[in-house]
Amino acid sequence: MREEATEIPEHETKTVEFKKNFGKEAIIAVTAMANSRGGQIFIGVNDSGEIAGVGLGKETLNKWHNEIMQGIEPKITLGMEKVSINDKQIVVITVPEAPIKPVSYRGRYYIRRNSSNRLMSPSEVAELHLSSTGSSWDSVESPFEISDISREKVERYMEISGKAGRRRFKEDWLTVLKKTGFVKDGATWAAVLLFGSDEKVFLSQASVHCGRFKGSRTNILDDVMLEGDLINQVEEAMDFIKKHISVRYEFTGEARRKEVWEYPLDALREAVINAIVHRDYTVNSTVYVEVYDDRIEIVSPGKLPPGLGLADLYSEEHRSVIRNKLIAQVFYDIGYIERYGSGTTRIMELCRENGIPEPKFRESGMWFGVVFRKDIYNEEYLRSLELNDRQITAVMYVKENGKITNREYRSLAEISDETARLDLNDMVKRNILRQVGKGRGAHYVLR
Repeated sequence: MREEATEIPEHETKTVEFKKNFGKEAIIAVTAMANSRGGQIFIGVNDSGEIAGVGLGKETLNKWHNEIMQGIEPKITLGMEKVSINDKQIVVITVPEAPIKPVSYRGRYYIRRNSSNRLMSPSEVAELHLSSTGSSWDSVESPFEISDISREKVERYMEISGKAGRRRFKEDWLTVLKKTGFVKDGATWAAVLLFGSDEKVFLSQASVHCGRFKGSRTNILDDVMLEGDLINQVEEAMDFIKKHISVRYEFTGEARRKEVWEYPLDALREAVINAIVHRDYTVNSTVYVEVYDDRIEIVSPGKLPPGLGLADLYSEEHRSVIRNKLIAQVFYDIGYIERYGSGTTRIMELCRENGIPEPKFRESGMWFGVVFRKDIYNEEYLRSLELNDRQITAVMYVKENGKITNREYRSLAEISDETARLDLNDMVKRNILRQVGKGRGAHYVLR
């Protein structure tokens, strides 16, 4: 046993779990972490992080280890260590990310979502297994033949990729498809969706449904179903969006006037690309692009890929989890994807730079979506929320500078630390501001 001078983590996270006692739930946490990115389980610690301690005999750790190994499949290597904190004994179980996934407990599979363990669906189990073996759904052979692939589309991809400096091909188009895994004995789903020669070869759900609504979804002003290859769907979806949002022009003294759209087009484009590239094509539905008076919603079928949670999307550097590897590779090669794992943070940055609220990412049932809202943070709207003058000034400051700290707010409004704290917390509760970080590094940004 080692004596631990430092404290354990303050709270549970994706990689930290507290358990007062060892039992079934602790073993489930082992498999969930193994199926995610690993982590540590602290036995003898309450959910609140309070150290309760646990009784340990001479063979306790061996017994626990055997219980885990008897219940899980495939086996993994665990670390188990006794630690003494404040004269109380706890056990730290260190779980590595499993090299072969998924790991089951008594025939059931679990995944780590934020700070909880969730039972996986059969489709998630299949997807995690494919990903674990370096494969993905889009690399599976489809019922279509190589003759269903358009040579022109492939050669166009090769040309654009070379100009983008991402990948240069010297072989003929068919050799390229074979070497990159797009065709085997027949065409893979990625080859069909990206380079299919005729609309009849496309999956019925591999489409984008665009709508313009007035007020609610029942009042439809425009409705278009986009089909065809995935690359073209991006361009057509953006054309639809631009058709239904406003643009103004600024004259900067240069030869060309500057277009200023009410939403940053690059952020919308990034969201459309993410929806098309990373959606779950095994779900029989389409991507939805919905334009309303006050917002734009882009929704794709399927939950986030196993191992990725909503909280990760707000992190500046979250690990990239790619659902459709071949499709993503092509979009990267042609310059539509700048860097894996940076899409959501880039979207938020673009919104902040353009003075509109950060978009909201959400997951509901078998859907994942992002909601963009117009700049509703004008003085008239804020007064309708009954904010005081100080708070309105703070919101305008965040619009201009991207964020505000407690210290900056105190200086701006000439108020005490306690008043600043109450004002800022009030705006967080009203979903006007969102707190980022804790302690001295905390700051506030627009929702």
